[in-house]
Amino acid sequence: MIFHYGGKYRTEEDFKVVGEIQEGSVAFREPDAKTFGLIANGGSFLTVAILFVVVCLMSGIGLKVFATRIAFATVLSMITLIPHEFLHALCFKEDVYLYHDFSKGLLFVHGIEKMSKARFVFMSMLPNLVFGFVPFAVFLCNPQWYMLGLCSAMCISMGFGDYINVFNAITQMPKGAETYLHKFHSYWVK
Repeated sequence: MIFHYGGKYRTEEDFKVVGEIQEGSVAFREPDAKTFGLIANGGSFLTVAILFVVVCLMSGIGLKVFATRIAFATVLSMITLIPHEFLHALCFKEDVYLYHDFSKGLLFVHGIEKMSKARFVFMSMLPNLVFGFVPFAVFLCNPQWYMLGLCSAMCISMGFGDYINVFNAITQMPKGAETYLHKFHSYWVK
């Protein structure tokens, strides 16, 4: 993996490398960027709300303690954003670029190499497992660690865009197909 800082993302013209659409490729059926954002943000909000209720009920903390700790948990979970993207990047074998547009809440890595469905799912889920699901499972075993529960709940919800990509790969890619990115769109080819 060769990691590059791509800079601020405004349009698809900002991508340093886009590659070509390969013959026989099939575009993923994905929502447009605005709809994707609405789904991801809505799913993220619903997920974090449910997980916060679980944390409050399991740990026994009251709403007063919860309210005082949520800002701190939010800041701690935001610290994982760059490591989250770096874990995605580690799953690439070739060049990968980090882009951002903080005004739109965007931070993502982009690479054009082909990946098997299994590797793509692993790449998409790795940071969510490391910063979200595994720590949340630890909290479930130790409910007194409610700050871990709050932070990991936030991290789980922040991965909602990754879950949409995993869903698309699992439901649309046939066995033996590989996926790749061209600009901001995903394709698969056999």
